[in-house]
Amino acid sequence: MIAIDQLTDEQFERHALDLLQRELGPDGLARFLRLNRSGTGDYTRDREQWQMDFTLDQILESIRKNRPH
Repeated sequence: MIAIDQLTDEQFERHALDLLQRELGPDGLARFLRLNRSGTGDYTRDREQWQMDFTLDQILESIRKNRPH
């Protein structure tokens, strides 16, 4: 077994999910994922609020800056 600190994030997540399924069973794993991945709040409403003052030019510039070169 590879040391935990040497796993990629994807490998670590797969390993953790395998452990949870083994310990909790499929139903327990499904419940865990539902509770821990659903989040809270209204993302669409929140996003609209924090983006409402951006112009189209600002949004396009942000996209250009954050694209890998």
